Amino acid sequence: MSNLLKDVYSPEFYGHFTEVMQEVIPAFDGRRFTQMVFDETWPERELKDRMRHTSRVLHHFLPRPFPEAVPAMLQAIALLRKNKMKNFGFACMFFPDYIENFGLEHYESAVRAMEQITHFASCEFAVRPFILKYGNRMMDQMLAWSKHEDPHVRRLSSEGCRPRLPWAMALPALKKDPRPILPILENLKDDPSEFVRRSVANNLNDISKDNPDIALSIFREWIGQSPETGRIVKHACRTLLKQGRPEAIELFGYSGLAHIRAHNFRIHTPEVRVGESLSFSFELENTGSAPASVRLEYGLYYRKANGLLSRKVFKISEREYAPQTRSAIERRQSFRPITTRNFYPGKHELSLIINGEEVEKQSFMLLQ
Repeated sequence: MSNLLKDVYSPEFYGHFTEVMQEVIPAFDGRRFTQMVFDETWPERELKDRMRHTSRVLHHFLPRPFPEAVPAMLQAIALLRKNKMKNFGFACMFFPDYIENFGLEHYESAVRAMEQITHFASCEFAVRPFILKYGNRMMDQMLAWSKHEDPHVRRLSSEGCRPRLPWAMALPALKKDPRPILPILENLKDDPSEFVRRSVANNLNDISKDNPDIALSIFREWIGQSPETGRIVKHACRTLLKQGRPEAIELFGYSGLAHIRAHNFRIHTPEVRVGESLSFSFELENTGSAPASVRLEYGLYYRKANGLLSRKVFKISEREYAPQTRSAIERRQSFRPITTRNFYPGKHELSLIINGEEVEKQSFMLLQ
């Protein structure tokens, strides 16, 4: 059995799907639909390409124009849900993709469709071209959605307008000026649903990358309002904390190194092969007479294809250290091959970061 996400689009899935569509549209040609899906390029298609390909094939079989296709999609979703299809919501992401591709010129019906479909298959990607095309009109709708009774719709109002939503089209205007987003986040900051609040935190983290001063002003306002807003701020502040931005460090009481000392910082594996792990250790001492809150991180300077080094920060811990104590800390960093990073042999560097300040750095060699 395949563990690849793209194989959720299997012959079994399309067999169930065509049965449902034939209930919705009696003239639906399931055999022809399946033949068009499994074309000669199918084996090479990756997950998102398979999803988009499915929505484009489906376009040949649904009623037109777009507003007439919406009831058929909603009926199909209701039947798929009733039949408890495996991976239902994830697999049916081609319905939001259909809205994105074929509903853009039909604002009213597309917005109504997204509001209903996002409960079953998130429309966070589908809504973005509508933000680009309709601007304030769509953002006003997002603001209205932030007060919707369905948490999935409320989450869409935040997740859909994230300035840097991964794997999604960019929203340049909101990256430049995120102020239209802020009333939405204000409405959602105390949302009863954790997965909505998580989206608020991720949206603020996106904002902090392009507009750190705007994000910091919100963090200062929210941090003490409630336990929920405190957790939002902590998660939303992660990029600024990794950057060692002093204002973010101070928000959580991690200020300065007056009584914190690092000793015996050692790399135990000065030569590491791809597939192995880097091993290092150090000791942390609190020389003061009071407990000290410490955020510990390390920076790994990966070698790039051009020979330059690029730092990625990894958190070790956030905790309080008792006065007049010394603690031993050991860590390992894997160099096992992964799809999201290429490893290039040669000199790399490792640094120790305390409360946002880089205090020591050593080099090691990565070998093939």
